[in-house]
Amino acid sequence: MDFIARRITNIPPSGIRTYFDIARTMPEAINLSIGQPDFEVPEPIKRAAVEAIRANRNGYSASAGVPELREAIGAALTREFPDWRPTIMVTCGVSGGLTTALAACLDSGDEVLFGDPYFVSYPYLVRLLGGEPVPVPLDARFMPDPERFAAAITPRTKIILLNSPSNPTGVVYERARVQAVAELARARDLLLISDEIYNVLSYDEPVPSPVSFAPERTLLLRGFGKSYGVTGWRLGYAAGPAELIEQMVKVQQYTFVCAPHMAQVAGVEALRTNMSAQVAAYRNKRDLVVAELSGAFEFVRPSGGFYIFPRVPRGFPDANAFVETAIARKVIVIPGRVFSRQNDHFRLSYAVPDARLREGCRILAALSK
Repeated sequence: MDFIARRITNIPPSGIRTYFDIARTMPEAINLSIGQPDFEVPEPIKRAAVEAIRANRNGYSASAGVPELREAIGAALTREFPDWRPTIMVTCGVSGGLTTALAACLDSGDEVLFGDPYFVSYPYLVRLLGGEPVPVPLDARFMPDPERFAAAITPRTKIILLNSPSNPTGVVYERARVQAVAELARARDLLLISDEIYNVLSYDEPVPSPVSFAPERTLLLRGFGKSYGVTGWRLGYAAGPAELIEQMVKVQQYTFVCAPHMAQVAGVEALRTNMSAQVAAYRNKRDLVVAELSGAFEFVRPSGGFYIFPRVPRGFPDANAFVETAIARKVIVIPGRVFSRQNDHFRLSYAVPDARLREGCRILAALSK
């Protein structure tokens, strides 16, 4: 069809969704592919959403978000970063925040640097919005190497995009690495976008944010879906420089319009909800996966989110072959090519019940022998 844009036809369907569709045809399989929390949404958050619907909070909100949620977000950020006073908007998930940010910032050919491995949408979203994605290899521990990022900067570079805790690796970036990249962004006059969708799900230490080192040029993106189990509500927020948020709101007016109104109202309750029990449960899942896969695979111990990114064992030519074999054994994981220019790792999500997780890990470990 000649009316389809080449920029769309040149982009493949989401690799994650490909395996999600496979899982739908194999209900008996152990699905370790999708990054969606398996805990129930806390009852107070559910009630707040229901009450919002009954109170007729069902129409459009202001494109920047309802005032009570923006105020609650601002108060939470002030407690975390006492000297930072960003402008805040509510977004349609972190993906919506990233989309509006890139649309507001990128002119044709502008470059966006991000670590490899990366979240699946980064290169394609940059291309869709006219930019050039520049994956920069992370080091052996999946940490950003400031020297590699510095070497990748050209006159067309406009943005550095960080993601910690990381999807697909589960790694939390070290404070010194985040500081070095933030100082690089300041020195080269670049915008730093920090995708912190998993910031609540951190198991060993607080997540260092570039806000602590370069607040004036950081756009912080966070969301409610992974932290509170409301992925389908499409609720997130962006916090950063006023001039950037103003343009992002303009983009949102012409695209998403606003985040779901009832979800925004419930978001206020979410910010008051203690999620420590869920975080502890996921810390235990992380420890379970590490114990079950140790000795069978090489991997970097994850510290956040709910992923681990092991290297494919010897005997398999690449991650595709390993994943096909795993699926034949009724365990679904995702090959590394979905998240990287390399294809020698695979992503496992441990957001599943413990018994199924243990069984799936043991089947995978048996394939390494």
